[in-house]
Amino acid sequence: MNRWVARIWGETCVASRLLAPIAAVWGAVAGTRMRRPPSHRANVPVIAVGNFTVGGAGKTPTVAHLADLLRADGRRPAVVTRGYGGRARGPVAVDPARHRSVDVGDEALLHARTTLTIVSADRPAGAREAERLGADCILLDDGFQNPRLAKDLSVVVVDRASGLGNGRVMPAGPLRAPLEAQLERTHALVVIDSGEGTHVSTERLLDRAKALGLPIFGARIVPNPADRLGGRRVIGFAGIGRPAKFAATLTTAGGLLVDFVAFPDHHPFTEAEAKDLLQRAVSADADLVTTAKDAVRLAGGSGALARLAKTVRVLEAGLVFDEPARLAALVEAVVGRGAQPRP
Repeated sequence: MNRWVARIWGETCVASRLLAPIAAVWGAVAGTRMRRPPSHRANVPVIAVGNFTVGGAGKTPTVAHLADLLRADGRRPAVVTRGYGGRARGPVAVDPARHRSVDVGDEALLHARTTLTIVSADRPAGAREAERLGADCILLDDGFQNPRLAKDLSVVVVDRASGLGNGRVMPAGPLRAPLEAQLERTHALVVIDSGEGTHVSTERLLDRAKALGLPIFGARIVPNPADRLGGRRVIGFAGIGRPAKFAATLTTAGGLLVDFVAFPDHHPFTEAEAKDLLQRAVSADADLVTTAKDAVRLAGGSGALARLAKTVRVLEAGLVFDEPARLAALVEAVVGRGAQPRP
């Protein structure tokens, strides 16, 4: 998300008001689509992880956490994802040794390091392939608004610092569909805190969710202890939905942030950008640090891209939930009873 769009979507302004008529049409179409009955129900439980808005809220670490939780319970989860940023239509099982981000997208490569991951533009086809390969439950990454595959549990991730922005539907705001249409399909919220404060829209959303009786789970982004930066001078860079969140994580990890370069979400790095980052590191006498999601997009390059991939430090981070036992109980209640008819 570029800075101009972020400013418009962050609060109601003249530009967002001018875009309101287009947003009304978009919202009507998106809301109607979400309310369509599903065309396919898997033979195994399906847990969708999504967000109300465009941009990074923390879906990828949430999916990873749920996959770990399910494996710890003896389950065989599979992640089904569209593979945003990749050219594969699928369904295809992701092989990190063979596929690159240009093939299957960065998020799919991250999931595939630990979990059976299927890239499929057609979600029902992806679910069938996951079942064929032995999955006994499915984590649908970013398929919350897609009505074709029935969900047994829909978990929506919210970034505490950005919330719902100005609360308007695209293109006047960041909402993917009208909030009420999305809340109708929501079974639980995960609110991720990166230490940047709470947006006023988040407070309003939580009040609304409590009134509806939705379970709310708090979580924090925590750097891997092995990756702590120990006061080192660092230059961070990230092409994720909200790069500022990664900048905050670098500080949490103990880095002395001397520079930070933000790129658009899923950005394919160029040779010129790699040279610029390497030169910045030399000039500032600092280490380059990026996210795991960005690192997989650097793999397979040559020249400056290869040098950057070899020298950059990757800061792995995960989620720590405030009430892990309550989250585990919710997931087990759904997975344990098998696929059930749900809205």
